[in-house]
Amino acid sequence: MTLKQAFEDQAGHCVALGSPFMGQLMNVLARDWPADSALGRKFASVAGDVGPMGASLPLRIAGGLHALVLQRKSPQLAAVYPPNSASDADLSAAVLDAMQTHEAFLMDWTNHAPQTNEVRRSAALIAGARVAAQRFNMPFHLSELGASGGLNLMWDHYALEIEGHHFGPNMSTILLSPEWTGAMPPSVQPRIEKRRGVDLNPLDPTRPDHLMRLMAYLWADQPERLSLTRSAASVMDVKVQQGDAIDWLAKHLPEQPQGCLHLIQHTVAWQYFPADAQARGKALIEAAGKRATPNRPLAWLSMENDGESNKGAALTLRMWPGDITLNLGRADFHGRWIDWTYKG
Repeated sequence: MTLKQAFEDQAGHCVALGSPFMGQLMNVLARDWPADSALGRKFASVAGDVGPMGASLPLRIAGGLHALVLQRKSPQLAAVYPPNSASDADLSAAVLDAMQTHEAFLMDWTNHAPQTNEVRRSAALIAGARVAAQRFNMPFHLSELGASGGLNLMWDHYALEIEGHHFGPNMSTILLSPEWTGAMPPSVQPRIEKRRGVDLNPLDPTRPDHLMRLMAYLWADQPERLSLTRSAASVMDVKVQQGDAIDWLAKHLPEQPQGCLHLIQHTVAWQYFPADAQARGKALIEAAGKRATPNRPLAWLSMENDGESNKGAALTLRMWPGDITLNLGRADFHGRWIDWTYKG
């Protein structure tokens, strides 16, 4: 995939996920990318997949540009960013000027892979965890793989509202209301006794610079996502650990105490693990499942691409003892909708 193709491919993904501005920006960059600039030469030197499933260069530069706007470093760029609108020509002129004026900032910014922590995915986690809680009436020990800033570790602090039905804390300031089809999730409220997560490059949303990085990778014409991220950061009470997710899992799987359900969760993270890491992680979880007992159960909740990305992500829950697999439904990758097919 060429860089031009990567921008065009990313444009399609962004439009499909409800961001016409990002579609416009990606197409402008595909057409007017300054190949003879320092950034152009840097991107040209990147080997391998430069698109969304690889180095994700389009989202790296998009994040850097948005950071300039959020930090008020470029009034000219802010003038063509939402809530304002601009022609392709005006957007291109402002973007190219910002790339030249703030070249050093963007050269450094684009050294880092994009990191998002989509809070709206917690709607699927809230519903899935209630299915596990319905089966195992005991406190949870929650572990998240590929947790980024850990905002989705805090889903019990968020409220889910579906067609007038309220799930979660009554006083929560963080309300998730995806378009929902299917039956209601179980009414039982999970109780989280302990939570922890791991990421190769974790961010701490309680730090202003880290929160800025998380927000910069969100899309400028989707203010709800920005607002939810700020609100979720305000309730953070756990620090994500740094490390390889599968090595970390191997260390912590044996630590589960009696009388608790260990719930392992991940959302749109597993697909980025190398194939050998996926195989090892699956084997570790299944081996732990075979050792599970009614007083020391295990559950594995995932929201991941299963190869049918045009239909969103698959929601799957496996539980032990018994090795029960439940296909709960499907969810939009950004949590805008959930098609809930579980009827238990």
